[in-house]
Amino acid sequence: MTPDIPRIAALVKQLLVELGEDPSREGLLKTPERVARSLAFLTHGSRLSLGEVINEALFTQPTSSMVIVKDIEVYSLCEHHLLPFFGRCHIGYIPDGRVFGVSKLARLVDMYARRLQLQERLTEQLSQVVMEEVGAKGVGVMIEARHLCMMMRGVEKQNSTMVTSSVLGVFRDHLATREEFLNLVSRRAT
Repeated sequence: MTPDIPRIAALVKQLLVELGEDPSREGLLKTPERVARSLAFLTHGSRLSLGEVINEALFTQPTSSMVIVKDIEVYSLCEHHLLPFFGRCHIGYIPDGRVFGVSKLARLVDMYARRLQLQERLTEQLSQVVMEEVGAKGVGVMIEARHLCMMMRGVEKQNSTMVTSSVLGVFRDHLATREEFLNLVSRRAT
């Protein structure tokens, strides 16, 4: 369903009134439409299909070496407060005859992050979709993110970072594989 921008803008205008603001003042005149368009963009991942994102970019490759894409930027909205959380995502998998086109992992991160989300769910969704779509022997996903709902309000802990991980297949079953993944994603570029 395509968001109804004029309807959302009208709701934002009413929200501004309820917050004690004057939506007719100069600085707020175009705010309702800007917010409506912004929210439509920030949640567009829920309107994408997996097929659109992967777009047949699965390739036969007889390798069983670990593939890792790390430091994928993540921007999402916490579903509890509609405030942003942002950080980095690291994805590793061991192929079983097929690999993703390299940009597809980043596109999958965007698809699942660009919706009202929980970091825990996002981490699980990414590991499951990589495991299923490429038929991997195992998958590891780690996300490190900062949450404005913790930084700007509530406990107001500006230096806190939430780390979540999900491991499937050989990443779960073999400690050495999991440790290799975690060691490689924790290394900083030189």
